[in-house]
Amino acid sequence: VALSAGFLVQFLKFVAHLIRHRQVNFTRLVGTGGMPSAPSASVAALTTAVAFREGGDSTLFGVTLFFSLVIMYDAAGLRRAAGTQARILNRIVEDHYAHRGGFLSERLSELLGHTPFEVFVGAALGVLYGVAWFA
Repeated sequence: VALSAGFLVQFLKFVAHLIRHRQVNFTRLVGTGGMPSAPSASVAALTTAVAFREGGDSTLFGVTLFFSLVIMYDAAGLRRAAGTQARILNRIVEDHYAHRGGFLSERLSELLGHTPFEVFVGAALGVLYGVAWFA
């Protein structure tokens, strides 16, 4: 359930990019960041599946819920901050090379984390997917 939820969300990002920009971008199938959060969808689907299989009062449900919240916090907090830092560092390096006439071929990845809303939408999709899987 978790794996297929993550793949589904990544595929939705690919299709959304195709529709919005009218160009194929295969990195949207495996890239990080963007709307909605695939890790949030995956862990929410997993937690929902455990709730259906083991019950909401089981230890396993508590463990999966805890780790789901940690992963979602990381996606919206730490990884997002790392993406912001990468964006700032890229600007600094570009300015440095622009003034010296040099060329920088490699940039840091800026799309690393998610906004809280992207995490929320991903989690909601994951829960709905998990419910549909077991309904």
